Amino acid sequence: MPIYEFRCNDCRHEFEEVFLPNLVRSLDSETIECPACGSTNVTRILSTGSFRPQGIPKGKGGFKPPKCKSG
Repeated sequence: MPIYEFRCNDCRHEFEEVFLPNLVRSLDSETIECPACGSTNVTRILSTGSFRPQGIPKGKGGFKPPKCKSG
C-alpha cells in the first residue's frame, strides 16, 4: 500500500497519507487536508525509498551480495 508525503503550504506541517488499493481515492491536492490546520493547500513531496538491497552493509557503505547457492 503506497504512502505519500505532503507538506502544507500554509503552516509548513509535513504529513503522510496511506492510499489503499481497494479504495478509490484521488491524489488531487484539493482532496487532501492538513491534519494540523485543515488547509487543502498542500503539495506532495518526494519521499526517500524504503527498500534495502540484498546483503549486509560492510565497511564504507558497500554491500556484499549473498553467496550463491549451489545445488
